[in-house]
Amino acid sequence: MADTARQGSVPAVADERHKLPVRTLVSASIGNAVEWFDWTVYATFLVFFAGQFFPSENEALALIGASSAYALAFFFRPLGGILLGRFADLRGRKAGMLLTILLMAGGSMVIALLPTYEQVGWLAPILLLLARIAQGMSLGGEVSNASAYLGEIAPPDHRGRYSSFFYISTGSALLAASLLGVLLTSILSEEQLQGYGWRIAFFIGGLLGFIGMWLRRSLVETEQFEENADKARATKHPLLQTIKHYPKSVVQLCAITLLSTLSYYTFFSALTPFAITFRDADKTDVFVALSIGTALFVALCYPFGAMSDRFGRRPQLLAWSGALAVLIVPLSFLVQDNLFSLIVVFSVGLGLYALMASIAPAIMSELFPTELRATGIGAWYNLTVACFGGTAPLVITALSEAGHPLWFFWYVAAGAVIAFVVILTTLKETNGTELT
Repeated sequence: MADTARQGSVPAVADERHKLPVRTLVSASIGNAVEWFDWTVYATFLVFFAGQFFPSENEALALIGASSAYALAFFFRPLGGILLGRFADLRGRKAGMLLTILLMAGGSMVIALLPTYEQVGWLAPILLLLARIAQGMSLGGEVSNASAYLGEIAPPDHRGRYSSFFYISTGSALLAASLLGVLLTSILSEEQLQGYGWRIAFFIGGLLGFIGMWLRRSLVETEQFEENADKARATKHPLLQTIKHYPKSVVQLCAITLLSTLSYYTFFSALTPFAITFRDADKTDVFVALSIGTALFVALCYPFGAMSDRFGRRPQLLAWSGALAVLIVPLSFLVQDNLFSLIVVFSVGLGLYALMASIAPAIMSELFPTELRATGIGAWYNLTVACFGGTAPLVITALSEAGHPLWFFWYVAAGAVIAFVVILTTLKETNGTELT
């Protein structure tokens, strides 16, 4: 295994003897896995614990309250991205990543141990909301800090490979959380799930977070940060600096994130209720197809990361955005009560998503200089996610209630066209270049 102490100083060699610092990459990426495991667990088990934190006699109100806590956390992501990103630019990538995973693990463990509404009244939902806010801020900081770290430790001609580990962890966590949901709902009764089963899932998430902290403690700070730490401390109004001096980078990041966010929520969230509600698809078939698509997504991330190191990031992003612009609406018509067609839809959609996700940290880390990198990514990435990811369920619901559920896929197609045009006209190839 390559020396993990100074990955930023590894020579930019193109030979195939370069050994990936797997432990370092796993340690850097595990925070993202824990983040998304916990978020998926919350969404999966929400129906079981809603009545524990809100008056159980009004089931609809309890679900609305628990769902609101879930949604509100999205809008704390930009604040977390700005504050924790700036923290990482000032104090270091390692310190930032330790803080984000502590917030997420702590939030999950707190939820697992919270008293119920019956025990402490309205203090229960208030504590739940505070835990979710901590997790929302954590997720906002995790993407920027881990992306900056992975970008800075990678040799220039291996940045795509290093980057791919970030979303390999995400896909693996989503799959693990879904399978945990299947396991617990299979072996526990409805009463057991509502009583204590959901706590098991959150406890596991918190435990994974503390394991991640233990792994991250061995990480060594990047040379890029150490060489630019004084410059970062001397930088005033960093968010304003990103707009003033790097407006093109801000536009590029927002355009790519717009489509990335819509892609994520289309294939990991929106398609499941769409298939079941509007196409009468079998629930088990939908889950099987989603699981196959997710496994394919994980399997493709590393090859696509390596491909970007050889052929460039720009062609890969153009293929992703162009294909989605053309295929997303036809794919929606292919959603039917048929296992094979569902597998095709999820596999094509998540396979295309892997083209971008595999290189997302590399792309983002190449947009801003070291002293502004975590702040720039944290602010503009998370603002875009909050605007388009946080509102995606509302858009889907509104269009469905208006009798036009297919219009959401046209909405995604429009986002794909915007991303394609911005990438085509403004994004320069950065493969093999040194970070600024």
